[in-house]
Amino acid sequence: MDQPDTIKVLLVDDHAVVRSGLSAFLMAFDDLELIAEASSGEQAVALCHRFQPDVVLMDLKMPGMDGAEATRRIRKNWPDIQVVALTSFREKELVESALAAGAIGYLLKNVSADDLAAAIRAARSGKPTLAAEAAQVLIQSTRGGPRLGFDLTDRERDVLKLMIDGMSNPDIAETLMVSRSTVKFHVSNILSKLNAESRTEAVALALQNDLVT
Repeated sequence: MDQPDTIKVLLVDDHAVVRSGLSAFLMAFDDLELIAEASSGEQAVALCHRFQPDVVLMDLKMPGMDGAEATRRIRKNWPDIQVVALTSFREKELVESALAAGAIGYLLKNVSADDLAAAIRAARSGKPTLAAEAAQVLIQSTRGGPRLGFDLTDRERDVLKLMIDGMSNPDIAETLMVSRSTVKFHVSNILSKLNAESRTEAVALALQNDLVT
C-alpha cells in the first residue's frame, strides 16, 4: 500500500536503456514510486488513464505521437497530472512546444538524481523547474531577445568579414592597415559578443545569422 506522501511517477522514453537508467534513479528515493513505463506518446496517454500518476517524466522526441502532443492530451484529460519534459535537446522550438503543451518542467537528461527528484517533488506541488539552458531560451523568446551580433561595431564587422574570408590576424592587419594587436583585440571582442569559443564558431554563427553582407 502506498504511503500518503508517495509520488507516483510514469516514465516515458522510447529508449529502453534510458528508461532503465532513470528507473534506477527513482528507486533511490523512498518517496518516489515508479508505477509504469511507456515507450511512446500513445502508450503514455493510455497508461495515464489506467494508473493516474502524479507526475509524468516525458521524453520529447519519439516516433509517432511526440512528447509535446502526449503532454497536451494528458493535461487536457487529467489536469491534476503534472508533466516534466526530460530530454537531451535544448532547442528553442522544443522548449516552447513542451511548455505550451502544459509541461511544468523542462530538464536535460544529464540532470543529477537529486535534481530530478527535486523537480518531481516540485511538479507534484505545482511548482515549475527549468534547466538553466531551457530558462535562458525562454527568457530570450519572451523578450524577443536582441539579435545576435547587434552590438558589433562597424570595425568589428569589417574584421569578421575578413575572418569569414579565411584571413589570419596578420592578413587582416595588413588589409585594414592596423596593428596586429588591434586585430587581436577586435577578434577577442567578436568572440565575446557572439558567445563563441573559437574563430571557427564565430564564422559559423556569422554565416548562419547573416551578420555581414
